[in-house]
Amino acid sequence: MQDTASVAGEANSRFVLAIVAVATIGGFMFGYDSGVINGTQEGLEKAFDLSRLGTGFNVGAILIGCAAGAFLAGRLADLFGRRSVMMVAALLFIVSALIAGAAGSSTVFVMARLLGGLGVGAASVLSPVYISEVTPARIRGSLTSVQQIMIISGLTGAFVANYVLANAAGGSTAPFWLGMAAWRWMFWMQTIPAAIYFLALMVIPESPRFLVARGREDEARRVLVRLLGPTEAAQKVAEIRGSLASDHHRPRFSDLRDPATGRLRTLVWAGIGIAILQQLVGINIVFYYGAVLWQSVGFSEADSLKINILSGALSILACFITVFTVDRIGRKPLLLIGSAGMTVTLAVVAACFSTAHVAADGGLHMSDTVGLVALIAANLYVIFFNGSWGPVMWVMLGEMFPNQIRGSALAVAGAAQWAANFFISVSFPALAAGVGLGGTYGFYAVSALFSFFFVRRMVRETRGRELEDMPG
Repeated sequence: MQDTASVAGEANSRFVLAIVAVATIGGFMFGYDSGVINGTQEGLEKAFDLSRLGTGFNVGAILIGCAAGAFLAGRLADLFGRRSVMMVAALLFIVSALIAGAAGSSTVFVMARLLGGLGVGAASVLSPVYISEVTPARIRGSLTSVQQIMIISGLTGAFVANYVLANAAGGSTAPFWLGMAAWRWMFWMQTIPAAIYFLALMVIPESPRFLVARGREDEARRVLVRLLGPTEAAQKVAEIRGSLASDHHRPRFSDLRDPATGRLRTLVWAGIGIAILQQLVGINIVFYYGAVLWQSVGFSEADSLKINILSGALSILACFITVFTVDRIGRKPLLLIGSAGMTVTLAVVAACFSTAHVAADGGLHMSDTVGLVALIAANLYVIFFNGSWGPVMWVMLGEMFPNQIRGSALAVAGAAQWAANFFISVSFPALAAGVGLGGTYGFYAVSALFSFFFVRRMVRETRGRELEDMPG
């Protein structure tokens, strides 16, 4: 027979895995809400008589909301709780989907997408920090890494749902259920996973770190008993209390400054840096412009779509590499390996694209050999990113900051990450037209090289450290 301690340990592990599973639905919604717009552009243009610029603004409006949502969520989570703000994000997903699908004008649609962006931004920063605050240090990195898998799964889920609806209706603009165009149902379908997310959040506990910070130690102790067992719970409450006691006040934005110099803490700059650099290496160009990119250098539309599917599959597989290694070899080594790999592969892609010539049809073309090298290098780049910077950045942001400044630091770093996302996404067409694909990917390669030295100098290893022991 199993002894009592073993049974309790298994029960604790099941509880931890259950609440992590719920929290990572936020990552799925993050990916789904970002990806659902793909496949609806034709419907938007037809319904709202949009110009190309107008279509771009309708598509990109969500990123503005994401930056605002990430900034607000970190601070609101310190005031009202991690779970509470995630529940608000779930409601925003539902409301945004309903309004976007029913929108009768571009203005209403943009407002709906801004609301959805607030939810995406909040989920993007709060899911990893919540997971970090409820999981044991020995497995924290692995469980937080699941966030990236769920983000990619959400993107894929949106692509599949859009394809099924368009195929069943005979096109994204064709009438479907209740006589409404299929593209509207693409948004309305989002309410299903969003409702599941909201209901699931109602049955998981609040973060014990937040409860202690708000003076609700009895509640925190009850949660920690279920997470760690009765023996460790009392000790953990005392450690959390001790990590907060030296400041003698509730968390606030001014805590981000070094008391000795009055300047932003070096640790906060490190968080902002890795958040921005994760975007400056150009990964979202693969997701947002993948099909267009490969068609521009001679691949057919069908082949380009297959390449996108291949990249998505490789992304998920690479994330599993992180899940199994991040708590064994550490966060910093993975980031350094990823930076080195991305630098080389992006440089190869840039060199290949620089050889492309303009054909009579106005498109760019490469030789078959160079095209194959570019394709292999681009997919190796996807593997290096998703085996390192993709998930590890979220792991680091969720755990690298001390309890006192975690919410405020996440607000700043999360907003910076989404602002960089917006900059890279919006600048790509202009850069590609101005300096060419070779020069554009050269910039991403230089950013990857810079990220290697940034990590070496600025990033501290957090593997195996308790959140209460993180230096400020």
